[in-house]
Amino acid sequence: MAEIGKLNTLRVVKEVEFGMYLDGGEHGEILIPKRYVPEACKPDDNIEVFIYLDSEDRIIATTEKPYAKVGEFALLKVVSVNNMGAFLDWGLPKDLLVPFREQKVKMSEGKMYLVFIYLDQESQRIVASARLDKFVDNLPAEYQPEEEVELLICETTELGYKSIINNTHWGMLYKNEVFQPLVQGQRIKGYINRIREDEKIDLMLNKPGYEKINSLSEKILELLKQQGGFIEVSDKSPAEKIYELFGLSKKNYKKAVGKLFKSRQIILEKEGIRLNI
Repeated sequence: MAEIGKLNTLRVVKEVEFGMYLDGGEHGEILIPKRYVPEACKPDDNIEVFIYLDSEDRIIATTEKPYAKVGEFALLKVVSVNNMGAFLDWGLPKDLLVPFREQKVKMSEGKMYLVFIYLDQESQRIVASARLDKFVDNLPAEYQPEEEVELLICETTELGYKSIINNTHWGMLYKNEVFQPLVQGQRIKGYINRIREDEKIDLMLNKPGYEKINSLSEKILELLKQQGGFIEVSDKSPAEKIYELFGLSKKNYKKAVGKLFKSRQIILEKEGIRLNI
């Protein structure tokens, strides 16, 4: 069955002058307008399409892909506001509505907002909501420490960066453990640090452990070779400089350098580190 708001692979039923009709299961035949029909497409072919309601609330198909689908979060720009709500640019000809009741703060034209896209069961229209708490933390948090996850950066707080984990749970990246710029709407790989007794989840960007330190040590060695065997940076250097050079936190830098020093691959000098050639 074709799912509204999702990508579907559907069979072409027939060709007409203004496009093609696809088998939408219980939705019946769904039109894909001629301008979206792939070249050389013919009846009985299967094509991947996005299904949504057009401006006249008819189910329609397109090969264009929105910036995000039903069930996903996205940072989107308001292109207009009227008495129904705010309308977002989500990459399709018909803009995405955020009703007033789903706005956490009054939305303004030209500004970006993080929203969740969902299918309104009553109207079958695709709409968005900025009230993210309604759609997060509704399932048990069954993660393991050091498990790799996908993070969506949502907002900056005094503690750090509030993030959505795997499109499902809230988590926190603490400022004193982050050594790279992060912005709202950014998607980034991270890891579970721990699930606390209050069920809140602490996150980290770098996976600890011997295997990780090995790869970081190799990164430092490679950069040393590229810089002629010497880099003017030490464990006394600011964390920002270490991250700028190596993309590492100061803590992981010290571990990786310590491993290289013990294996006599580098020499520690007052002004920096040198390849032991």
